[in-house]
Amino acid sequence: MARNTSRLIRAVTPRSPYGIFLRHFGAALEVFGYAGTTHDRPHFGIKTVLVGNEEVAVREEAVFSTPFGTLLRFHKESGRQQPKVLVVAPLSGHFATLLRNTVETLLRDHDVYVTDWHNARDIPLAAGRFGFDEYVEHIIKFLEKLGPRSHVVGVCQPTVAVLAAVSVMAEDHNPATPRSMTLMAGPIDTRRNPTRVNLLAKSKDIHWFEEKMIGIVPWRYKGAGRHVYPGFMQLTAFVSMNLDKHIGAHIRQFRSLATEDYEAANTHRDFYDEYLAVMDLPAEFYLETVERIFMKHELATGELKYRGRRVKPELIKKTFVFTVEGERDDICGLGQTSAALDLCSGLRPLLKRHHVQTGVGHYGVFSGKRWQNEIYPLVREVIQFAV
Repeated sequence: MARNTSRLIRAVTPRSPYGIFLRHFGAALEVFGYAGTTHDRPHFGIKTVLVGNEEVAVREEAVFSTPFGTLLRFHKESGRQQPKVLVVAPLSGHFATLLRNTVETLLRDHDVYVTDWHNARDIPLAAGRFGFDEYVEHIIKFLEKLGPRSHVVGVCQPTVAVLAAVSVMAEDHNPATPRSMTLMAGPIDTRRNPTRVNLLAKSKDIHWFEEKMIGIVPWRYKGAGRHVYPGFMQLTAFVSMNLDKHIGAHIRQFRSLATEDYEAANTHRDFYDEYLAVMDLPAEFYLETVERIFMKHELATGELKYRGRRVKPELIKKTFVFTVEGERDDICGLGQTSAALDLCSGLRPLLKRHHVQTGVGHYGVFSGKRWQNEIYPLVREVIQFAV
């Protein structure tokens, strides 16, 4: 309501004798309007991409779908054959559209697919459970849909599940085992340089998380009765970690609107439209992730199991593994993602690579200028080498 009123005020301000007052009032309304969250999934909105020197049309195509997620392809009308890349988006409270910049950048040189996870509040109880095993299973199924000679990029939270999926596929000699695996800013071993997020996960037992963090979807939604971890709780945790930065950003937004600096205002608006769009997680997935990955470190200690089978990263022999970390990452500390290289002990050094990006925090690893100009060229190079 406040956001819509702010837009109306901006429309009439140029013609009003009370322009200065209206600009300030509209700015205040907009800032107030961004104090809440929404469950509306934003759009990727990628209509074209530059391939070489040619502007190519892009359309979204649902390749495969389950009640819990859709394999979404960004089909380019160029007819060129390019390496297939599966981008595994986090299932951590935001929609896959948080990776818009990641996808758009990869699209220049690749045939890109993304895991578009569904909001748990809209998934009927009849669809069954969705825990860590089901998460890994979905990644395997999606990679099988891409077929042989594909590549996978795991961004943040799903890096553990991606490494588990590729380990299982390698052990099974699955022909769809990816040629390269890029793991970016993920919690492979949170015992290394633990952050506030990691310490919080270990400060309570799992029963506390189940009692305090889990809710039940109300009757008016399709997922009525399903136990979920509400997305707004995850957002609250992230915002509280950098509260001063968010308050400062909204103060700057007020000034931008009041002084008619609409370019800066639009940049702010685009970020928070995405950041404040939240989705609920299946409770079993959230609790199993907290307990198995952040409390017990099962992957790092060699105790992680998938469908009763021990996950064996040491059996990965042919997949190029590339890990990326951000120097200023306050969510996944330095060394947590590169731990994957130690776990993949069966790989020759030629098929391992690590990069620490200076000057970026968590989101800068997969979004923004440093991602586009410094990290992405390395990802592209790894994929080209693995091809």
